[in-house]
Amino acid sequence: MMGPMRPVIIAGNWKMHTTPADAGSLATALADATAQAAVVRVICPPFVALAAVRDALAGRDVAVGAQNVHHEAAGAYTGEVAAAMLAGLATWAIVGHSERRRDAGETDAQIGQKLRRCLEAGLRPILCVGEGLEDRDAGRADAVVRDQLDGAWASFAAVSPGGSGHGTGLASRLVVAYEPVWAIGTGRTARGADAAAIARVIRATLIGWGWPRTAAEAVPVLYGGSVTSATIDAFMAEPELDGALVGGASLKVEEMAGIVARAALTAHARAATS
Repeated sequence: MMGPMRPVIIAGNWKMHTTPADAGSLATALADATAQAAVVRVICPPFVALAAVRDALAGRDVAVGAQNVHHEAAGAYTGEVAAAMLAGLATWAIVGHSERRRDAGETDAQIGQKLRRCLEAGLRPILCVGEGLEDRDAGRADAVVRDQLDGAWASFAAVSPGGSGHGTGLASRLVVAYEPVWAIGTGRTARGADAAAIARVIRATLIGWGWPRTAAEAVPVLYGGSVTSATIDAFMAEPELDGALVGGASLKVEEMAGIVARAALTAHARAATS
């Protein structure tokens, strides 16, 4: 199954920006400026702004996502948010973002458990993977991404009935975002070909888990690394890539309008050839 059969997705990660007072108006402005039916749009605000964004987007074709979930269903975890707590607030969730791995020390095992919690709560997970500069320069990019995926899968399968992600719905829900950490804030830039090569590694890894090839190739792979309206073309031109996880640019209405407009061109072209 090739790219035309996969949805084109643009997800905005607002990180630690906005407040409940201004998040709703920004979400409304973004929804209006990016109205492209061919593109799946997701906005991921801070936890405290989820309700405001949900209310602002009511009746609009824009999904709301959380930036994280805890790997346990409940417990004595002060300051954390369980997946079940997001019911009615979000329908997507980012899992394993590079900043969470770096700042919170999240492990692949915990990230695999988070995938299970997302499915239990009806959230569609965006699983982030990617290598740092040292690994990229040493030629270990493929191995790092495979290890991150395999580590998450081993943990997921250990707590899932039958141990089968395909059988328990992960295959039909999973979205993977490739974050080349080496291209964020280093002055180095990733090429579309770099991301496309990793997308092939990602889908080959899923097949290695025993997933049918059709299921693995149906999993959308996004690019996430300092995406802007000026750089999105290089990634949307690659058939292996299906959109972007956008950081800072997702707070800028004109930037997001440009990104989504370019993604819509790809979505229309794929639909015309499918």
